Amino acid sequence: MKIYVTRHGETDWNVKHKNIKIGNNIKNSSITDDDFIDMNTIGIKQAENLAKQLKNTSIDLIICSPLPRAKQTAEIIVKGRNIPIIFDRDISVREFGEHKGKVADVDFDFTHGFWSYKANIKYKKAENIRDFFNRVYSFLDKIKEKYEDKNILLVTHGSIGIPIYCYFNGIPDDDNLLKYVLENCEIAIYETWIYHT
Repeated sequence: MKIYVTRHGETDWNVKHKNIKIGNNIKNSSITDDDFIDMNTIGIKQAENLAKQLKNTSIDLIICSPLPRAKQTAEIIVKGRNIPIIFDRDISVREFGEHKGKVADVDFDFTHGFWSYKANIKYKKAENIRDFFNRVYSFLDKIKEKYEDKNILLVTHGSIGIPIYCYFNGIPDDDNLLKYVLENCEIAIYETWIYHT
């Protein structure tokens, strides 16, 4: 079984918030990403290029976040190919709750708090990091069992790349999870086998 993971193509919101000030550093962030924004022309081109890149890749099924930018990306990838798409909220974005629209590491501790697995901070509305990881881990457990003989493409969001990476490689000792955010239309590939006894 191979699991391919990609992030949707670029949106205007990605561009607007591509570089935001986090403390004294410039970082990529999607903390104020609007859930219903569509891809822009660059994002569409990125998805078209990704479709070409995957043209000769054996994909049995696409599992996609239900948000429009992910759906658009998946639809471009399958154009001219007979690949079913199913939608699953378990690979939708992490819920930022009370932090949505705030400035990371200015209004709240984004780098060492919100994205710290070790700190495991609980929030009133935002999705706790371990709850987020457990959601994605349960999803991966489910698809590994259900589609063990298939090659699956997940079309999702940048931050979903973090728990997927950690599922296969473990939580990094340095707790620096943000380096595993997927770029727009970047592909990560994981191979997995199910052993029956």
